[in-house]
Amino acid sequence: MNEKSSKPSWLARLRAGLKQSSEKLADGIADAFRKRKLDAAALEELEELLISADIGAAASSRLVAEFGKNRFGKEVTSEEVRRALSEAIAALLKPCAVPLEIDPAKKPFVILMVGVNGGGKTTTIGKMAQHYREQRLKVMMAACDTFRAAATHQLHIWAERTGCPVVMGEPGSDAAALAYKALEQARAAQADVLLIDTAGRLQNKTDLMNELAKISRVLKKLDLEAPHATLLVLDATTGQNAHSQVEIFREMTGVTGLVLTKLDGSAKGGVVVALAEKYGLPIHAIGVGERAGDLRSFAAEDFARSLLGLEAE
Repeated sequence: MNEKSSKPSWLARLRAGLKQSSEKLADGIADAFRKRKLDAAALEELEELLISADIGAAASSRLVAEFGKNRFGKEVTSEEVRRALSEAIAALLKPCAVPLEIDPAKKPFVILMVGVNGGGKTTTIGKMAQHYREQRLKVMMAACDTFRAAATHQLHIWAERTGCPVVMGEPGSDAAALAYKALEQARAAQADVLLIDTAGRLQNKTDLMNELAKISRVLKKLDLEAPHATLLVLDATTGQNAHSQVEIFREMTGVTGLVLTKLDGSAKGGVVVALAEKYGLPIHAIGVGERAGDLRSFAAEDFARSLLGLEAE
């Protein structure tokens, strides 16, 4: 999800999307470091600022320790602080910046999408469908969130928009049976990719856990390796609450990667750094808007510079 031809406009949207987060950090750094000697108090102030930007205690401590290693006792400017932090954040994020690769040997490549309701899961599926269609892949979708009529309706709209078939069931029907039917149809149609939407009701965690486990179990009756990827979609505006969602969904199903949405409406963009530091899961894509082109592969350096309000080099 990273076409070079549209990279400048994507970077501009990324910087604009992270503006709330970057202004918070840049203003705080500017206030704290107007050519100031780097002492213990300055480092503590910087760490508190990073924590307040949702970068998390562990990641903030690590970044500040790295920054202070060779600069302690020296005068530093706010620009130097931002550039050094950007480089350190990019280095921390780089191992997690892994694009999702569709293995052509696994046909269809089954992607199970999980996450809480309202996190942008169904919209993300639609955007991914369009992206893969643009790569000339044959894509099918399955509306296995059978409890939310709005989710099925949303996928139907994306199906019309992208020209991708969507397998739907009756409201309240068995999600696992529908997933099985969708995989059968995708195999018969020789589809390259099958995107499966799922419910995200956390009110009754046990029911949801059983449902997701059952979906995976019935898919394996047709393909022992399915699902080939299980992506957790997280709403960046939830900030530190994203951690509990990772914990819950990792417990429920084998999450293989993350997609972060709604970074354009958040002052909590730093949570991406916190998640990378704590879990080390691949971050396949980030979203900074409603259009299909606003979901792209995660690039560590672009993100880090945008988070600190720095221009691309």
